[in-house]
Amino acid sequence: MWVLYAFLSAIFAALVSILAKIGLKGINSNLATAIRTFVVLLMAWGIVFLTGKQKEITTLTSKNWRYLIYSGLATGASWLFYFRALQIGEVSKVAPIDKLSVVITMILAFIFLGETVTLKAIIGGLLIAAGTLVMVL
Repeated sequence: MWVLYAFLSAIFAALVSILAKIGLKGINSNLATAIRTFVVLLMAWGIVFLTGKQKEITTLTSKNWRYLIYSGLATGASWLFYFRALQIGEVSKVAPIDKLSVVITMILAFIFLGETVTLKAIIGGLLIAAGTLVMVL
């Protein structure tokens, strides 16, 4: 089931780039990010309440809170930089560079999460990096 969710994530991430590029025309990228974030906030909390999961907030540990806050800060920074890049660059070049996050995530997962480094992962990461270079040069 995780594969389906991952593919859906990729499809919606692609739509983000196209819809954002159109929506950014003539406005500040930070304002656009704030509007997008507000919509995401409403949507996420709506789903939490629709599924009755708001009760689980009391089970969060200080570590949960701390790392979710860090993740939120990283998300915010990523979105601000991404929208600015989209505003001044071509989507077909910005998106591949943004997807280098896959390679960076793999490296960080190996280092900090102790995930297994395999030849397949190394080759895949190198191919993603090489593909990015081909697309943006």
